[in-house]
Amino acid sequence: MTRLLVTGGAGFIGSNFVHHVLENTDHEVTVLDKLTYAGNLASLDGLPENRFTFVKGDIADAELVDELFPTVDAVVHYAAESHNDNSLDNPRPFLDTNIIGTYTLLEAARRHDTRLHHISTDEVYGDLELDDPARFTEQTPYNPSSPYSSTKAGSDLLVRAWVRSFGVRATISNCSNNYGPYQHIEKFIPRQITNVIRGIRPKLYGAGENVRDWIHADDHSSAVLRILDAGVIGETYLIGADGEKNNKDVVELILTLMGQDAGAYDHVTDRAGHDLRYAIDWTKLRDELGWQPKYRDFEAGMAATIDWYRAHEDWWAPAKDGVEAFYASKGQ
Repeated sequence: MTRLLVTGGAGFIGSNFVHHVLENTDHEVTVLDKLTYAGNLASLDGLPENRFTFVKGDIADAELVDELFPTVDAVVHYAAESHNDNSLDNPRPFLDTNIIGTYTLLEAARRHDTRLHHISTDEVYGDLELDDPARFTEQTPYNPSSPYSSTKAGSDLLVRAWVRSFGVRATISNCSNNYGPYQHIEKFIPRQITNVIRGIRPKLYGAGENVRDWIHADDHSSAVLRILDAGVIGETYLIGADGEKNNKDVVELILTLMGQDAGAYDHVTDRAGHDLRYAIDWTKLRDELGWQPKYRDFEAGMAATIDWYRAHEDWWAPAKDGVEAFYASKGQ
């Protein structure tokens, strides 16, 4: 049995990982989460009390982190400020959490010789042209576009430096865009789904030609668990599922699956510095660690995600009005 500390485990991707681990292994999990607006304890409802512990706290709190590390065998670091629009509005929290928080965890891993896996994003690589056949690989140079992606790039570089300089036992994964249950409704897919549920027309940035490489959160979770079990210390692994779709097609699919006219959405002012296209080459993860995604049918995965949001309005409704007020103030 392995004892895992999962930072940011009350957030979207972190909570999906916690559920995946507790449902598919005999590991014990402790979640450390600050419970900012993006963290929700309801995302952790129903977990087995004998194998799950929750600790409210900040990953930048060195004293608390130092108390927790000796109680676990490995740390999976999801905690991050992650919303691009918020980073453009107020970058400072992204520095505090993504840079200082990661530094604090690395120092604890160094002191206690604790295995650490760092969760990152494909956005550190910048973007690709829409007609470029290339995909991001582990060798793609970093070229971040926003305060969010630049602080995630910085945190990745800190991990690499602590591995090389101090022998910290760490790995990194950079994943494409996730979708699935428990995603905050400020994000693209759940915002559009909950808009339709509420009778609000979905909103599409610009012409909607921007392409994202979508992966179901449960596939992300299984990949992280595989890296934690078999990944080579110091290595970076890209996680994807060949799910490239442009935003226009995604909105139209959501509307169609929800019984609406596919064109029943509004174009709004594009985001500043909006990356054109992300695409992940996950060959290394497949060939070296033998991992494969389970959810290859995007339409079926989207239908299941829509069903989840329809069935869990009590989970997302408290945040909905505030999110829409924020976007309305920006004409979006």
